[in-house]
Amino acid sequence: MRVLGIETSCDETGVAVYDSQQGLLAHSLYSQVELHSEYGGVVPELASRDHVRKLLPLIDEVMAAAGTQSQDIDGIAYTSGPGLIGALMVGACAGRSLAYAWGCKALGVHHMEGHLLAPMLEANPPAFPFVALLVSGGHTQLVRVDGIGRYRMLGESLDDAAGEAFDKAAKMLDLDYPGGPQIAKLAEQGEPGRFRFPRPMTDRPGLDFSFSGLKTFTLNTVAEHKLESGLPDDQCCADIAYAFEDAVVATLVIKCRRALEQEGLKTLVIAGGVSANKRLRAELESKLAKIDAGVYYARHEFCTDNGAMIAYAGCQRLLAGQEQELALKVQPRWDLESLPDISADGPS
Repeated sequence: MRVLGIETSCDETGVAVYDSQQGLLAHSLYSQVELHSEYGGVVPELASRDHVRKLLPLIDEVMAAAGTQSQDIDGIAYTSGPGLIGALMVGACAGRSLAYAWGCKALGVHHMEGHLLAPMLEANPPAFPFVALLVSGGHTQLVRVDGIGRYRMLGESLDDAAGEAFDKAAKMLDLDYPGGPQIAKLAEQGEPGRFRFPRPMTDRPGLDFSFSGLKTFTLNTVAEHKLESGLPDDQCCADIAYAFEDAVVATLVIKCRRALEQEGLKTLVIAGGVSANKRLRAELESKLAKIDAGVYYARHEFCTDNGAMIAYAGCQRLLAGQEQELALKVQPRWDLESLPDISADGPS
């Protein structure tokens, strides 16, 4: 089966062609970061308009790169949630309309399932069951995964997601959007040990997350050390960035290890934009090796939103017989555990 994947849930337009026999044939991504950076975050209306401008040319580009004509496409998978409703509507309208015109199947895909399955695109994919850490601007979740559609939520953020916390901390330090890469870059110049930020909710049982208190602690630290310019000096900013990143990473690592031990599993998958953080990957590999557990993640270009993960996830569900009705349906909020179990059919 050959599937065209479309991702438009937020501020990146992603398109890919995936073949169940040949693998990923082509993919391309257009990022709106420059468009939104002057506002310090995503402006939903601007995001939707930019998807409208970029999506069809990107589809033409990827189809040509994959050497694929419309008659070669067996199905179209598009992100139908969760995400920004306007952005989701752009991809859903385009995907469902093309499927109708081309006489092929269509299917709306859960955005976080796409992230969760992105490591399956690698040469050495993880085997079920495993624990997945889904960590991005909008989500921080620990999920037990026993197969495609067999998901059980173990813990999630009660307020700010980790990626959102990175963005807000970056804004406090007058860094550009998105905040994660900017904090990580500045933290490389930081002095370990000057500040120690709290590791939220690690001193109590459970696998839920909370980063709002860490955000407040960061704001107070910046205020305590600011100069007349309104910010601390450059070295102090770097030290704060180091301490903030260290606290987020330590919190995630503690909860991941706790989840693996609770579930009696030895495999962790990390996915989502924050999974590209180098310190997080290094700390997970180091700490989990002590309990003989392995870590899997997607290549860097598939950590953030992309069409390849949607094409892959959609292909698995289309092969299992799922198909979208003609009426459009997008879900800005969508429970991952509500997805149908297709694990008996096996991935391809």
